[in-house]
This record gives sequence, structure tokens and C-alpha cells, in this order.
Amino acid sequence: MTAALLVFDNVTLPGGTSRISLEVPPHQAVLVLGSEDSGVDTLPSYALALAKPSAGSVYLFSEEIARLPYRSLLAFRRRVGYLPAGDGLLQNLTLRDNVALPLRYGSDLTEREIRGRLGVMLALLRIGDAGDIRPADATEEQRRRAALARALAFDPQLVILADAFDGLTVRAAGELLDVARGGETSEGARRAVFMTGQYVPARLETRIETRYRLVRGELRTED
Repeated sequence: MTAALLVFDNVTLPGGTSRISLEVPPHQAVLVLGSEDSGVDTLPSYALALAKPSAGSVYLFSEEIARLPYRSLLAFRRRVGYLPAGDGLLQNLTLRDNVALPLRYGSDLTEREIRGRLGVMLALLRIGDAGDIRPADATEEQRRRAALARALAFDPQLVILADAFDGLTVRAAGELLDVARGGETSEGARRAVFMTGQYVPARLETRIETRYRLVRGELRTED
């Protein structure tokens, strides 16, 4: 059996009242829902060692992520696409240049190759016409699409989405989930997706293999 890409092993959420254990297997989408004060929004940060839980362990690609030396940690993070809550875009750059950031500073691609990759990503996320505007002048949906394009720049095996669907129409949310999954294979989605948030449109539930909800400190599986 293929090992899970991401594992939370008895991880404590802020406040210390909840312990989380779950796995994100290859080719599947996993969702954790919780109220604003539940602490589920810290799970993406734990997954990338941007924050460390007070107890428990997080394993990314079978490595305990918090114990990795800095250089190895940076390499691991490049293997994961991350869309933070909001969008995390730099306000002084256009949407196009925001998407280009990881390619320009984290790869050996030439500028011509980067432009070609950008064209593909902007077209895939349907923001080609908005590439030259800055985040302040873009709609919330355009910003979220650009942030996802940036997260997928290296075509990662795992994508982590925090509050990805807030403020989006059901149609736009469905399109973003489909792009994040990377298409379907005989084994399931081409990419694994881990999502946290307070809300997901009901029409998207059938596209998410495993759904959890944190209720009064207990992680419950939703049918």
C-alpha cells in the first residue's frame, strides 16, 4: 500500500483541547472543517513546519517535517503547493509576476521557459486577461485563481488549500478544486489535496473523498 503523503499524528491544536490524527493518501482530496476558533486553520502551517504543534508529529512524504534541517525543509516545501488563507499575493506585483515568483527564484528555467509556463498556468486558471493587473485591482476570485496558479507552479504531488472557497461562487469553487486535483486517473486525482476551512459548497462534497468536521474537540468523519 502506498504511504500517505501527509500524516498528522496526535497533533495538538491551539488551546490544547483537541488532538488530531488523520492521513492524506495519494490521489485523494481530504477536507477538515471547523469553526473559526476551532484551530483547524493551523493544520496547513503545521504541515509545512511554518508553525509547530505543542504535541504530536507531522509527517510529510514520510519525513517528520519539524525535524528537518533548514535546507532540506526548503526542498520539501517546493514539493507541495500551498494556497494560504486569503491569497498571500504581493501587492506591488502584477498577478502574472506573483505567479512567476517561484519559477524565477526556485528553478533553473530560462525567462523564455518561464513565460511559456506562465502562459499555460494563466490560461488554465482562466486569468490570462487579468495577468497585468495588481491584486488591489483584481476581484477576489481573480486573486484566488492567481494564488492557486502560483501554488501549482512546480506541478506538485500534494496541494494544501486554506479557506480556499470563501467568497467564491459554487462554480468558481468547483473549477479551483478540479484544477487543484490535476485531472483524474485510474487511481483517483492526479494530485492529492488537503483542505481546511469553515465552509465548502455542498455540490463539491462528492468530489472530496474524505471529509472531517471538528466538533467540540472531536474529529468526526462526514458521510
